[in-house]
Amino acid sequence: MDIKTAKRWFNWHKWTSLICTLFLLMLCITGLPLIFHQELDKVLEKQVVAEIPQGAKPLPLDSLAIVASAQYPGNHIRYIFWDNEDKNKVTFDLAPKPDAPPEKSRYATLNVYTGAVLNKPTTDGIMDIILKIHINMFLGIGGKLFLGLMGILFVIAIITGIVLYGRIMKKYDFGIVRKYKSKRLQWLDTHNLLGIVSLAWASVVGLTGIINAMSDVVLFMWQQGQLKEMVAPYAHQQPLQGKLASIDSAMVVAQAAAPHMEPRIITYPGTMFSSKHHYAVFMRGNTALTSRLLTPALVDAQTGRLTDIRRMPWYVNTLFLSEPLHFGDYGGIPLKIIWALFDLATIIILITGLYLWFERRSATRSQWNRLEKIAATHE
Repeated sequence: MDIKTAKRWFNWHKWTSLICTLFLLMLCITGLPLIFHQELDKVLEKQVVAEIPQGAKPLPLDSLAIVASAQYPGNHIRYIFWDNEDKNKVTFDLAPKPDAPPEKSRYATLNVYTGAVLNKPTTDGIMDIILKIHINMFLGIGGKLFLGLMGILFVIAIITGIVLYGRIMKKYDFGIVRKYKSKRLQWLDTHNLLGIVSLAWASVVGLTGIINAMSDVVLFMWQQGQLKEMVAPYAHQQPLQGKLASIDSAMVVAQAAAPHMEPRIITYPGTMFSSKHHYAVFMRGNTALTSRLLTPALVDAQTGRLTDIRRMPWYVNTLFLSEPLHFGDYGGIPLKIIWALFDLATIIILITGLYLWFERRSATRSQWNRLEKIAATHE
């Protein structure tokens, strides 16, 4: 590589890194507790364990829905979802109307066997606030897409860093830190070493972060594609009137259509994940991988009959798989610890990168000052 080409790669690395550094620092700092969000939720929110009385059987969902609705008069159930960690809990999402924004949601978590209300938080906890900062900085879809752009710059910085590191290491042993040189060179070598060691992790987290930032776009594509096809026969029908079909019967129909799967989420008619005429029962598999993937079964909310069931398209499944991978949520505590260590290493990389930039600017200013003094002396 000639000097001109190397300088071009260096400039790409420098400016893509500088533009996204402060935002990446924020993402790494907020991402650290989110890696252990399940463990911290149990401590911070003091979650109640759903106890099962001896000989008890699960209560009908219709009965539980009545209990949940009584917690928030004037609100209507939009979603029902089961706890990933405790299958004895079920949570109801209620809001004034089906298409209300997420911040209008109220939650009631019930014991599946007793109907007891375990908790009904009405405000965001500390982990919810950290998650919102990490996802969109409280700026909605605009903030989410902006952070996705920062993720793209981060990936470009990684690629250019690999190219530059390969050129530098031709002269030295791999992983060398020149402790006998200046402080700036020691930090440069440390920056480069941590960068190349965490290369695979940073690439995975960067790419999955970009995919997660596109979640609203993916949802819109699914709504306008597969979901629109599934509800096409109902496009010109009149709005639902009268009493809706039993939730329990809708779940039985969905389980019969997908016998080797279990329900994860049920959405009511009129929500963004269904139509105005259907319950959507999202089924999941029972293995570590398939439990992350959802299969929607649409059940007519008036007749209780199955309308359609399909596997999600590839781009939705990519999103489903990238979110847990982004937070290291696949291999239990050992993988989370590894994720946390790489997160800390990336924080050091970002800080040393800023330090090196400021030091380089300071050194450049000093050189210009010396040249000006020399020129003034000769005059």
